[in-house]
Amino acid sequence: MINISEAAINRVKQMMEEEGESLKLRIGVKGGGCSGLSYGMGFDNEAQEGDTELEIDGLQVLVDEESAPVIKGLQIDYKENMMGGGFTIDNPNAIASCGCGSSFRTAANAGTPEDC
Repeated sequence: MINISEAAINRVKQMMEEEGESLKLRIGVKGGGCSGLSYGMGFDNEAQEGDTELEIDGLQVLVDEESAPVIKGLQIDYKENMMGGGFTIDNPNAIASCGCGSSFRTAANAGTPEDC
């Protein structure tokens, strides 16, 4: 369903260790942003009803039922540079992205655009 690079997995695991709890990575989308949809990544203790549970290289990942079709094939990476580090997301389902890169639109789920 989704692909997470080794660098991204290592960074997420490091962040989880800093939290000091047994957590799972939750990935999803929500309405908002210039193009209609924006990504969400965070930690959760347990799955909710309707969640898809994945294990990617030892990392427990949760995806809610509504987000699953929109993020199918998603590629997540983590890159470090002189300005710091950050996660990058490549979604093959996105047909348009806003100029700032924080939101996107798909053919199946256009969302409701808002001003940046």
